[in-house]
Amino acid sequence: MPQAVYKLSQQTIYQMKHYYQSSLTTTPQGAIFRAKTPEAVITAYKSGKVLFQGAAPEKESKKWANTNEVVAPKAASRSQRTPHAFVPPTTLYTSNHMGTDEAGTGDYFGPITVAGVYLTQDQIHYLKTIGVTDSKTITDTKIRELAKKITAMNIPYSLMVLRNEKYNQLQKKGWSQGKMKAVLHQHAINKLQEKIQGQQIEGIIIDQFCEPPIYQRHIRSEQLSLLPHTYFLTKAESYSTAVAAGSIIARASFLKEMDALSKSTGMTLPKGASKIVDETIAQIIHKYGWDFLNKCGKTHFANTKKANTYL
Repeated sequence: MPQAVYKLSQQTIYQMKHYYQSSLTTTPQGAIFRAKTPEAVITAYKSGKVLFQGAAPEKESKKWANTNEVVAPKAASRSQRTPHAFVPPTTLYTSNHMGTDEAGTGDYFGPITVAGVYLTQDQIHYLKTIGVTDSKTITDTKIRELAKKITAMNIPYSLMVLRNEKYNQLQKKGWSQGKMKAVLHQHAINKLQEKIQGQQIEGIIIDQFCEPPIYQRHIRSEQLSLLPHTYFLTKAESYSTAVAAGSIIARASFLKEMDALSKSTGMTLPKGASKIVDETIAQIIHKYGWDFLNKCGKTHFANTKKANTYL
């Protein structure tokens, strides 16, 4: 089973515990928490060691692992073993550039949202001063506040929302979630590029979720292509304020969509993909039927089968 081990700060570990609140499982002895997502099981120990293991541990570990904190990564992904040719120059982080990020990919309920943001040098400095950083380290309440401040500044941005019914249609047609994300990112980039025509831009940073050649293959199948000076970087929101702003707008949009879905079902839909989600799925099926579930959940997740236990 692929796995990765990192040594992280106590502050990061407690941020992780908050982030995975809805996915927590039984905590083993000597651990601070254990959480289970579709990609990995994450176990954080009191020693500061965090173990990621499962089908795709790198998808979860890249959200938290800073290279300065790594103690013993195992079974590194290809992108970690061989640096690719799409790493952005460090000067780009403080230059006029575009950044994209997504939300909702690991949540059973709710859509996938992708946002792209274009920032100038002056805007980068200002957004840092008001607390624009990695959305995974910010509470949902703060996310909503920051998203309002960013959009109120008339900063150019684009937003793509792939709601559940369409998501399930694409999945049944053979689209992987990776392809869906790649196409959404590229559409967000193209849409934003149209908005900023005539303005200076030094490059585009995509928060990396797959190898660049795979991303290119995904978008090429839909007659899309990379724009010049496009770069890929894992944990990009820690380096690029444009990506961080994109992650905040995407997350705020996801939360808004979840509010609307909760209102339509008459119950508060949980985030993540935990046991609570399984129970909620059963309630929805019992109350509204299977067709309604298709409108609010990613039905290919294992949670759908697990929900049968509660029917």
